[in-house]
Amino acid sequence: AAKGARKMEDYGRFLALMASALLVGFVSVILSLVWVFHYREGLSWDGTAGEFNWHPVLIITGFVFIQGIAIIVYRLPWTWKCSKLLMKFIHAGLNTIAMILAIVSMVAVFDFHNAKHIPNMYSLHSWIGLTAVIFYSLQLFLGFAVFLLPFAPVHLRVALMPIHVYSGLTIFATVIATALMGITEKLIFALKNPAYSASPPEATLVNSLGLLLVIFGSLILWMASRPHWKRPPAENAKILRPIGATAEGTEVESTMINSSNADKSDLRSNTEAARKQNIKFDEAGQRSTM
Repeated sequence: AAKGARKMEDYGRFLALMASALLVGFVSVILSLVWVFHYREGLSWDGTAGEFNWHPVLIITGFVFIQGIAIIVYRLPWTWKCSKLLMKFIHAGLNTIAMILAIVSMVAVFDFHNAKHIPNMYSLHSWIGLTAVIFYSLQLFLGFAVFLLPFAPVHLRVALMPIHVYSGLTIFATVIATALMGITEKLIFALKNPAYSASPPEATLVNSLGLLLVIFGSLILWMASRPHWKRPPAENAKILRPIGATAEGTEVESTMINSSNADKSDLRSNTEAARKQNIKFDEAGQRSTM
């Protein structure tokens, strides 16, 4: 009974954190829209400042908010009964949407700069931002190739999983840091009379937006790094198996079963080794966001 109560309390804590993260993320998106429509020139695609404004809106919406949701999607307890493959598709789909929005936002900036004859890629914000987009693209490609498509061997997945997890969380944190640099840079350039140093209402609004981005990132990273909120291993172990495989069959086992030169004693030892390998993969997968 005590264990059940503890589990419910832990579940409640997770839900409270998740609701807080979603609220903070949603408010951040709203504030970015209030900023560009109330204080700036709105949104357009004609080479004016309105085109530049797509950049902060799409970065905050896609590269921060949607990417954050993609990171914790495996942690949602009501998805644990869903197929792991389905959750992989959802995770990959959300990251793909975030990637598309980030690319569109960058096109908007380059287009605006070129129309106004402003130099490209001179600031630290732009250097780190482009680096984050490149590494995110690579992360997405490798995620599809290794973890979503069924061709990569299990030992390769086990080896790459910690790298995949670490790089995903690092890119997410870097994106938030880059966004903070970007909105500060924009305020310094845009606020002339009154200046940024005079703390006009626009500066207060955008500084508050920056604080919310930090809070959102902190909540996502906390949820993603708690081992007791990971997807249960029993669910992770259910790797898709071909028709005719045994109840505890796995991808590795079925490959071994279909091997024509394996006799029964070899098969038994191979199956046991494969099961241990899958347990190892599950343990790696629990630290995963993929």
